[in-house]
Amino acid sequence: MKKPIYIYYQLDKFYQNHRRYTKSLSDMQLRNPKNMKSTRQCNPEATANGRPVVPCGLIAWSLFNDTYSFARGNETLRVNKHGISWKSEREHRFGKHVYPSNFQSGSLIGGGKLNPSKPLSEQEDLIVWMRLAALPTFRKLYGKIDMDLQAGEVVLVTMQNNYNSYSFDGKKSLVLSTTGWLGGKNAFLGRAYVIFGMACFLLALLLTFLCIVFPMKEEHLSLDYSPALLLR
Repeated sequence: MKKPIYIYYQLDKFYQNHRRYTKSLSDMQLRNPKNMKSTRQCNPEATANGRPVVPCGLIAWSLFNDTYSFARGNETLRVNKHGISWKSEREHRFGKHVYPSNFQSGSLIGGGKLNPSKPLSEQEDLIVWMRLAALPTFRKLYGKIDMDLQAGEVVLVTMQNNYNSYSFDGKKSLVLSTTGWLGGKNAFLGRAYVIFGMACFLLALLLTFLCIVFPMKEEHLSLDYSPALLLR
């Protein structure tokens, strides 16, 4: 496998597309520290101990928090977690001056905790998690390994099993993947774009051929809307 090798975690039977779940966040709070108390849509994870939760809502509260480490023989394979989220979201959706506050401090802990000394724009695990999946089975990027792996090499994976998938009768998986000229190994979308583009190109050639072989006659270049013609 050629670098970079992408590490994904996969969840099954987790409905991030549930209507109540998708609305349980405050985009205003994520962007601006002045909107810390904008938690109206975040119930039941809006406040804890009488103070607002930042970031509030069920989406952040359920943050995936399993951890993985990798080794090849005696060599530790470093996992690069920088740049795993969308740049547009780091710069525009999550504020550079918004810091976690009162997070996962209630009576019921949902998922992972956040570093209170890092702004939300740098908490890339959270940013990846809060880009919601459309289907109940989905993969999200955990990190990258910036080293080649040769065929036949044995990679030891150590997992810290923190995330409670039993509560929703789900299943967790770990996936290592690389990219090609069509993108990821699941090339359906890339192939669909190529096929659709070829179909449009062939259709354009066909229309060009028809215009050359059967050119429009001069009398068709303008329309006569005289009443006499319209009444025929």
